[in-house]
Amino acid sequence: MNHIQTDMQATTTSVLDTISYAIGQSALGNILAARGPIGVCAILIGSDAGTLRQDLANRFPGRVLLEDAAGLRDDLAAIARFIETPGAGLDLPLDMRHGTPFQQRVWEALRAIPCGATVTYTALARRLGMPDGARAVATACAANVIALGIPCHRVLRADGSLSGYRWGIERKRALLEREAAI
Repeated sequence: MNHIQTDMQATTTSVLDTISYAIGQSALGNILAARGPIGVCAILIGSDAGTLRQDLANRFPGRVLLEDAAGLRDDLAAIARFIETPGAGLDLPLDMRHGTPFQQRVWEALRAIPCGATVTYTALARRLGMPDGARAVATACAANVIALGIPCHRVLRADGSLSGYRWGIERKRALLEREAAI
């Protein structure tokens, strides 16, 4: 009996440790969508598929990464559609458990920023009750691996200019321009 329980526990653990992913194309370049048992845990944008795979592996060490183009076809289509027509929204279940409690608070606040709107790091920090926390908010934004689903591209410097975006300033500019047009 113990042997069977151990096998069942091993099977359960391996399912929980598995992340399925797929890479597709969008107007912004390659997109990688990754999903764990709870929902989408990563949306990465880049020019090189190999670099996206390595980024995913670096972000989720010890997890089994399984390429599943068929299983994530709908997610990739929804992401590409959102990039083209951001007003349609991006309705995917997200798994944001991979951040610290503070990062998760910032990410939830980012999700409350409407499409077409922007906020400064300072204003977002104030919303979170941290008037001197702009740098901490920026660090939480930089840790976000769910591009678009957690819209860190909607955050600007205090002077309203674009600042760092882990997927490139030009992509950030393109996203904001598309959202402003709705």
